[in-house]
Amino acid sequence: MVRETLASSSGNLSAASPPAEDEWSNTYQRLLPRWKQSTPSHQSSIPVTISRVNQVDAGRLDIEMSAMLKEQLLKVFSLMKPGMMFHYEPELDAFLEFLIWRFSIWVDKPTPGNALMNLRYRDERALETRGKFRTGLEGPGLTFAQKLWYCVATVGGQYIWARLQSFSAFRRWGDSEQRSLARRAWFLIQRIEGFYKAASFSNLLIFLYTGRYRNLIERALRARLVYGSPHMNRAVSFEYMNRQLVWNEFSEMLLLLLPLLNSSSVKNFLLPFGKDKSSTSAEDETLCPICQANPTLPFLALPCEHRYCYYCLRTRCSATPSFRCSRCNEPVIAMQRHGGPTNSASKGE
Repeated sequence: MVRETLASSSGNLSAASPPAEDEWSNTYQRLLPRWKQSTPSHQSSIPVTISRVNQVDAGRLDIEMSAMLKEQLLKVFSLMKPGMMFHYEPELDAFLEFLIWRFSIWVDKPTPGNALMNLRYRDERALETRGKFRTGLEGPGLTFAQKLWYCVATVGGQYIWARLQSFSAFRRWGDSEQRSLARRAWFLIQRIEGFYKAASFSNLLIFLYTGRYRNLIERALRARLVYGSPHMNRAVSFEYMNRQLVWNEFSEMLLLLLPLLNSSSVKNFLLPFGKDKSSTSAEDETLCPICQANPTLPFLALPCEHRYCYYCLRTRCSATPSFRCSRCNEPVIAMQRHGGPTNSASKGE
């Protein structure tokens, strides 16, 4: 029975015809649509969320870095003619921005602020031809065209706009005749500036909602900031800045409240806490109860005969109709110079 089964199976194998030469091609064409449906598309990449605070802080740090370089550069020309560098301030700003761009973005490195915040630029257009990523942070850097247009927009655009505004303000285009060409150009500049501010505000709202593209230049070039390393924290600590802000606010509050307080009342209130316990009562009697200093012109308050400074006692008697001695709380009737004749004039004189 077993022999008959083996014989029949071997006969069937020998009778089967071999597959055609193009059978693999036909099978591939038949299964290709199913394979495309099962593989993830370019839109199914892993969504990655970049901290908005890190991106804003990186831009702020770049501005601070440029300001520091500008301050150091101005010290080089401090001995030259005063006010000379003011006329070339746009050129100086453009030169510093070009240096930062040349040694950071142009050589595929992050700017100083981006480096401190663990950020880098990525070409979002390259994601359209790629599939699913492992971490969502992969992707090539900016292309040659993106780098060049970034320099033209940030360095050249800001320089041209700053020069145009200073030239129009110096020529007083806004004060010209209403139908003149200069006034029309002035209105055009104002409208372009207003449109740019409105677009920047709209982009800010979109950035706060999506967390992508801080400014219009990044959105136009599709240059997105992503983390340079997925396991690295930002290198800036704001603990010192927070302490400095708290101290500044506290000092401003003290400067506002101290002039409103009565200094003598505060001294009298704090006197029991700061008085030396070993001092004798005789030493305390030699000091003026108001200013707690040794009187230059000592006067006695009658009838208690306690020593005061002349100006302290006269000022208090003139300001308060019923002034009482700070030591014995008795009403002061008259003043007498210490070691001299009695001043019979009343305290209100």
